[in-house]
Order: sequence, then C-alpha cells, then structure tokens
Amino acid sequence: MGTIIHEGNRKQLETGKTVFDYADELAVQVPTSCGRMGHCHECVVEIRRGMDALRPRNPVESFLRGNYRLACQAMIENDGTDVEFLPIRRKPKILSSTLEKRIDPDPLVTRRGDVVYYDGAAVDRYRGHLFGIAIDLGTTTVVMDLVDLAAGKSIHVSSFENPQRFGGSDVMHRISYDGEFQGELQKAAVSAINHEILELGKRFGFARQEIYEVVVAANSTMRDIFFKLDVQSIGQRPYKSAVEHAFLEGELQTTSLLESTRRLGLRANPRAKVYGLPLIASHVGADTAADLVATDLTSQDGVVMLVDVGTNTEVVVGCNGRLLTASCPAGPAFEGGLVRFGMPGHEGAIESVRLEDGGFQFRTIGNVDPEGICGSGLIDLLAELRRHDLMAPKGMFADRSFEIPVVSDYGITLSREDASNLAQAKAANFCGQFILMRHLGVGPEDIDTLYLAGGFANYVNVRNAIEIGFLAPVDEVRVVKIGNAAVQGAREVLLSREKRAHVEALVKDLEHIELETTPDFFEVFVEGCQFKPMPVSKTGET
Repeated sequence: MGTIIHEGNRKQLETGKTVFDYADELAVQVPTSCGRMGHCHECVVEIRRGMDALRPRNPVESFLRGNYRLACQAMIENDGTDVEFLPIRRKPKILSSTLEKRIDPDPLVTRRGDVVYYDGAAVDRYRGHLFGIAIDLGTTTVVMDLVDLAAGKSIHVSSFENPQRFGGSDVMHRISYDGEFQGELQKAAVSAINHEILELGKRFGFARQEIYEVVVAANSTMRDIFFKLDVQSIGQRPYKSAVEHAFLEGELQTTSLLESTRRLGLRANPRAKVYGLPLIASHVGADTAADLVATDLTSQDGVVMLVDVGTNTEVVVGCNGRLLTASCPAGPAFEGGLVRFGMPGHEGAIESVRLEDGGFQFRTIGNVDPEGICGSGLIDLLAELRRHDLMAPKGMFADRSFEIPVVSDYGITLSREDASNLAQAKAANFCGQFILMRHLGVGPEDIDTLYLAGGFANYVNVRNAIEIGFLAPVDEVRVVKIGNAAVQGAREVLLSREKRAHVEALVKDLEHIELETTPDFFEVFVEGCQFKPMPVSKTGET
C-alpha cells in the first residue's frame, strides 16, 4: 500500500481521494476560490513523484504541463505506489531592503475630511485607512509591502513563491507558455496576490476597499503579463515589449503603465489604480528602475555598479553622469532550476557550505533537515570545491566522477551536469559586469561602490562569489548588500510624486548594451563559464 507525502509527513493512499483531500488531512494550505471545481486554477501543485498513481489530466487541466496538476482534480487511481506533492505557493525567506532612507510622504492618494482623492479626483469616502501596496513581481518570488499612505511607512512585508512556475522557470518559457495559454499566468499571479491581501486584511483589520493604489516593479515580461499585455515581442529580436515599441515610435510618452485594479482583477477599492514602473530597454525592466530609485544611483560620485541577481540579472554601471545597463539571461540554475538538488531559498534549503575535516558542513534555512541547496549554498559549494582542488576551473571533478556526494545521509549530490548549468548561469552574470565595465573603460579596482541586490544575493558569501567569477573582484569593503531594492523603490514611488516623476525621466537617459551584439561576446562567455576570478584588465582582454 502506497502513501502520499508532503515534506516528510505521510498518509496512507486510498483510491478515489484527491490530492486536495490529502492536503486537508496533512494541514497543508492549498488555495482555491471555486469550491474545488477546477475553475479557478489556483490549486496547482507539483507532483514530485508518483504521477502514474493519479488519474490522467482532464480538460480543465489542459493548461498544465510536466509534473504539475490541480490538487482538486488529481485523483488517486493506483494506491500501490507513493505520491509526493508540493504546493507551488511556498513562503521563501523574506528579504527586505537594508537601505535606510527617510521619505517625506506625498502620495497620489490623499484625504480631505471624509473624502479620499486619487491625484486630485474624489474616489471614495474615508473608511478608516489609506493603504497602498508595493509589489516586486519576480520570476521566482513575489514580495508585497503593505504601506500606510497617510503615515508614509511600511506596515508589513510578505513574500511567496511566484505561482506562475507551472509556465516555466524563466521568462522565455513564460513567454512561450503565455502565447499558448494566454491569461493563465496573469490569473495565477493575481489570485496569489489577492489571497495575500485577504490574509493581510484579517491580520491587520482592514477591508480591501481601503487599498487605493498598487505599484508594481517587475521585469519586462512579468510586468506586461500582469497588465494583460501580449508579451510575444519580448521573446523575439529585438526583444522589446509592445509598450517599448510604441514608445520608440512616438505613440507613447512613457513606458510606465496605469490601469484599474478592477480590470486586472485585484481585490482593492473598485476605483483604485495599478501603476507599473517604466521599463528601461528590452529585458531591463521596471524592477531595475525601482532599484535606481532605491539606491539614488544618479546622485552618487565616482564609479558605481548595481548588480540585481536573479533569474534575469540586471547590471547598471555609472560613471561621470553616464549610466550603462544590460540584462543577463542567467536562467534559474541558482534559484532552484536545472540543478537536480537545487531549490529556492525556502525552509530546508542549504544556504551555506564549507569543507571541513574531509566532509561538507552546512546550514539550512530554518535549521531543519536539508531538502536541497539554494543559490548561496551552491556558490559556497563551488568555491570550496575549487579551493580544495576537488574541481577544475572548467567544472570537471578531480576524481573524474559524474557526481560527488554533498550530504550523503539525504542523498544530496552535485553532478557534472549541475556544474555545467551553473557555469552557464554564472557566465551570464560575468558577461554583464565585465562588458559594461569595459564599455566605460573602468576595471573592478575603480568601482567605488558595488550594490548587490535581490534574491539570494543578500546571503551570498562575497569572497566565494568573487573567487568563482560570479562577481567582479571588487574590494569586499566596497560591496554593499541592499536586499530587496526593487520593493523599496516601488514603495518610494507609491509614497512620492517626486520619485515617480524622477524615475519616469531617469529611464530615458540610460544607455542599454545588448551583450549578444558585442563582437567578442562568445569568447567572453566561454571565459565566464570557468570557475575562476574575473580578469581585472581594463582593456577587456580575457
């Protein structure tokens, strides 16, 4: 007799029951708003093993691929094998901004007496609160900041795994998926955000009608999907949003977006607005614009670099009033994809590794048993393998084996294929930093401040990242980890008309470098695939 498994907890299988039934028995929260009829598409779960034990997909699950199912429709047909499932809306380690800034609130949402105004127009009677929400809609993780617009301060920051993962782990796969199943990804994101709004309302005692504006920072693909726009042009040369095309042709004055919450399906005041920060160019999106707001990069002297690490890493380098930017398609290898035991930064992820007394010592998020390795742990592992000559710069293991054990008791390993995928992801980050510095004629020793933002970057061991060529070899004392700068930038724009106007103008002045069009891009990329420090030459010789 088989069992159904969730994070080590088990129940005996019975035919005729659904995965959702077992989620109830195991006290696992799986979202739904349609009474488990298969209409809302919110209860997507990942079937880690045992797909053959389930009834085949029915028509309402036709939008799903691979090992994803609707929990309410996935019925047990064969009770002779184990089934392991995992909801895709898990809560990652919350990453907030570490930048300490005071903002004088001047939001578009104001109150005079018993009337609430949006940009001078009356929209509602005063209900007791003036709230807004700043959102960083990442490819892997969604971060939401509930903001008191009257007081000008954050009330609560929450985060969860982006539920769009069933459409692919990177933006190119999401673009392809959205072309085939248009609207499903938007619905998934909105449903997850609405669920969080409901939870916040219960926790802090307010009604959704007291939310009057939402500001969204996201890469170009995530933002436009959220706003119900066709994203197919972003996946084809010259990789530009339909909004950017219209802007370049003079049809629009800005690449920012403004829409009603009602049209997008968000649970807020019926007359509330959703503002999407402006795009910069191509895949360099509104999240990078938010980073620039948070760091005040244009107001700083010297040579400054910003690296926002993620599935799509963005790099900005500034010098003498000139700002260059590039997008690095790193992919999901450091965020839970393409590595057999890779995983996002959730509880159970190995976040740090060191080699000691012939064995790997590690620490997991939550100090629980290890399930896999997240990005910071993978960087540590690679650095330790190189430091102790257990792996060559090109990723070959010293003993020529296909894989090496990391945590033998839990079967966690690193394979040659894993190392190859990590090398290519690292090379994308390498190229962005190296090529932009070369364009400006500066080297790592010239960087006065390197801001490290986003995702797992806040937990990365900087020395290890430099040693494997993940980061430019900037003196560690000049590296500043700033956490989730995108959600802070979104919050500042939510609170300040001046900040909003500033970022609208700023994005028009950035110079976008298309890395792939650099004449020696392939040579630089191949160099970047090696696990060794980045060259320090200003001439660009690799």
